[in-house]
Amino acid sequence: MSDIIHETPDERTHLLSDNPPPPPSRTPLPKFQIAIILVLQLCEPITSQSIYPYINQLISELDITGGDERKVGYYAGLIESLFFATEALTVLQWSRASDHFGRKPILLIGLLGTAISMLSFGLSRTFWALVLSRCLTGLLNGNIGVMKSVMGELTDSTNRAEGFALMPVVWGAGATMGPLIGGSLSRPHERFPKLFSWTFWKEFPYFLPCLVGSAFTLASFLLTLFCFKEVRPASIPPVEYLIHPTSSQTIPKRRHSDQILDLCEGTKAQERKSDDPVPLRELLVWPILISVSNYVVLAFLNIALCALLPLFLAMPLEIGGLDLDPPAIGYIIGSYGAGSAIFQAFYFAKAVRKFGEKKIFMCGISIFLPVFCLFPFINKAALALGKDSPVVLGLVLLLLSLLAVMDMAYGSIFMFITASSPNKRSLGATNGLSQTTVSIARAIGPALSTSLFSYCVQNNVLGGYGVYAVFVCLSGMALYLASLLPEKVWEESHR
Repeated sequence: MSDIIHETPDERTHLLSDNPPPPPSRTPLPKFQIAIILVLQLCEPITSQSIYPYINQLISELDITGGDERKVGYYAGLIESLFFATEALTVLQWSRASDHFGRKPILLIGLLGTAISMLSFGLSRTFWALVLSRCLTGLLNGNIGVMKSVMGELTDSTNRAEGFALMPVVWGAGATMGPLIGGSLSRPHERFPKLFSWTFWKEFPYFLPCLVGSAFTLASFLLTLFCFKEVRPASIPPVEYLIHPTSSQTIPKRRHSDQILDLCEGTKAQERKSDDPVPLRELLVWPILISVSNYVVLAFLNIALCALLPLFLAMPLEIGGLDLDPPAIGYIIGSYGAGSAIFQAFYFAKAVRKFGEKKIFMCGISIFLPVFCLFPFINKAALALGKDSPVVLGLVLLLLSLLAVMDMAYGSIFMFITASSPNKRSLGATNGLSQTTVSIARAIGPALSTSLFSYCVQNNVLGGYGVYAVFVCLSGMALYLASLLPEKVWEESHR
C-alpha cells in the first residue's frame, strides 16, 4: 500500500521529467517532387553563369570600350547586374501571386521566359541588344523565390536540414555546368571547325552556349508541366487576382468600432485564418527582417565575388589579373561549383545538426575575409613566378576550397527565412520579399565590384588592389550582422 501511495502524484511530484524528450522522428522526404524542384533550380545557375567565361571577351569584341581593356569591368558588371535589377522589380509580385493561384503556373512562366531570353542573348550583337535580353530574363523569372517556398512546403522541422541541404548542392552543380558550357562551347567555329563551319557560328560565336542553356530550360518546362504536382492550390481565380491583387488578403468587413478594438487589443492577426496569406506590412517583423538582412548581405558579397573572379582571371597580369582564356576560366569556375556541390552533399546536414544553423552561417560569412585577401597575393605570385606556377595554382585551389565551405551559409539562412514565415500560405510572400531585396543587392554587387576593380586599376588605388580592401571591410560588418541571429531557427526559439 505504501508503494502505491508513493507512486500517486501529489503537489510534491515533479511535473516534468528530468530526462529530455526524445527527438521527433524524421518525416520522409517526397523525393520525386523535390527532385523536380532541384532540376528547376539547375536552370538559374546554368543560364546566369554560363556567360561569365566569355562576357569580358564579348564586351571587348563589341568595341564598347574603344580598345581600353581597363574599362571592360564597367560594362561587364552592368550586364551581369541587369538580371538582378529587373528581377527585383517583379519577383515579389510573382511570389505573392503563387500564394494565391498556385506555384506551378508561376514556375512555368519563369522557365519559358528564361529560355526565350537566353536565345535572345545569344543572338545579340550590340550592347543594347544584350541589355534588353538580360532585362527580359529578370522580368519574367520569378522562380527563385517560388522554388524556396515549394521546398518549405514539402519539408517540415524534422527533415528541413536534409531538404535545404540539397539546394546548395544543386546550385553548385549548376554553377559547375554553366561556366563549363559557356567556356567550352563559346566560339565553336574555332574550337570545333568541322562541326561548326557555317557563317552563322562566326557571326554569332556565343549562341551555342545560350542554345544549350535554353534547351535545358525548355526540357525542365516540360517536366514541370507533366510531372509536378501542385503543392499550393489556387485560393483565388487568376483574373480576379490580377484585377484586385489585395482582395484575398483582407479579412471580412466588420463594424468600425470592432476594427478599432482589434487594433487596440492586437488581435487582428488572430482573426485571420491560420492558413491565409498575411498582408505585406505584417511581414515586417524582427524574425523576417533579421533573416532577410543576413541573406541580402551574404548574396551581395557572394555575387560581388562571383563577378570579380572571372574579371580577375581574364585581365592581364599587369593590371591585377591572371590573363587566362575563356576555356580556362570556365574550368576554374566550374571546379568551384563541383567542389561546393560535393562538400554540401556530404557535410551540410551533418554540420547543421552538430553545430546549429547560426554557427554554420557565421562560419560561411567569416570566410569572405581571407578570400578577398587572397586575390592580391595570387596576382603578386603570378607576376613573380609566372601564371602557370604550382604556387599560383595552389593559391587558386585554396581560394576555391574556401568558397566551397562558404556556400554552406546559404542552406543555413534559407532555413531561418522559411521558419520566420507566419504560415505556409505566406511562404511565397516571405520568400518574395527576401528575393526582392536580394535581387537589388545582386544588381548592385557585380556593377560595384567590377567598377571598383577598374577604378582602382586606373587610379592605382593601393597598388590597384583597393577593391579588395573595400570588401574586406564590408565582410567584417557582415559578420557582426550575422551575430544578431538567434542560436536556433525561429520555430524553435520564438514560437
